Amino acid sequence: MCNAKVCVITGASGGIGAAVVKKYYKNDYKVVMLDINEQALKNLVERESFEPERVAYKVLDVSSEQQVIDTISAIKQEQGRIDVLVNTAGIIGKYDETIDYSFEIFRKIYEINVFGTFLMMKYTLPVMLEQGKGAIVNFGSCSGMTGYTSEIGYGSSKWAVIGMTKNVANEYARRGIRANSISPGWVNTDMLKQSLEEYKETGDTVNFGCIGRPGEPSEMADAVYYLSSDEASFVNGINLLVDGGKMLD
Repeated sequence: MCNAKVCVITGASGGIGAAVVKKYYKNDYKVVMLDINEQALKNLVERESFEPERVAYKVLDVSSEQQVIDTISAIKQEQGRIDVLVNTAGIIGKYDETIDYSFEIFRKIYEINVFGTFLMMKYTLPVMLEQGKGAIVNFGSCSGMTGYTSEIGYGSSKWAVIGMTKNVANEYARRGIRANSISPGWVNTDMLKQSLEEYKETGDTVNFGCIGRPGEPSEMADAVYYLSSDEASFVNGINLLVDGGKMLD
């Protein structure tokens, strides 16, 4: 395992993040889990009985530039490389129409979803450039592909993530680095539960798409893994819709 590839995952203790961690672990990667919630990271390690030599974790607020700089530097020193970066860290904020939307919440969403993704790419790219190879997978959303009501904060932040992904894909492909995003629909996580509760207040309805159910975190992890794998070596700059047909309705 001394030559194992290294995958760095933000938001690693969340529903999708944990599934991504397990997917890469199962495929013999060394995994570095990053999350602001240290106890949740510890719980995940204990629950899954990960081999300590293959899984490490670090507490990180992705919206803090200095923390990101220090964390990436430490990973480079400890692991020697970063082959895959998966940015799952993100928050919904709150559902409200635009005139009622809190600027404080709007700004917090951008700090994590947009600035956090930007910072992680900015400071991981030099490591990948030194290697001459790497793959980045970011998280967009169906909300970032259309204008859902009550989602100006979350939705617009995901538009930004999809756009940034395409920028990086165009800038660095010639130097061996691919960047893609996936856009889930509803996924069976705590974030879905939060959304369903808030939908009761806004009067909005839930559309699970023509498959008729929310996706599972493992299904998102499968899509992420494909985009970072050699099987997707000619896939660059796409936004892969993983929504069970939600956007068809």
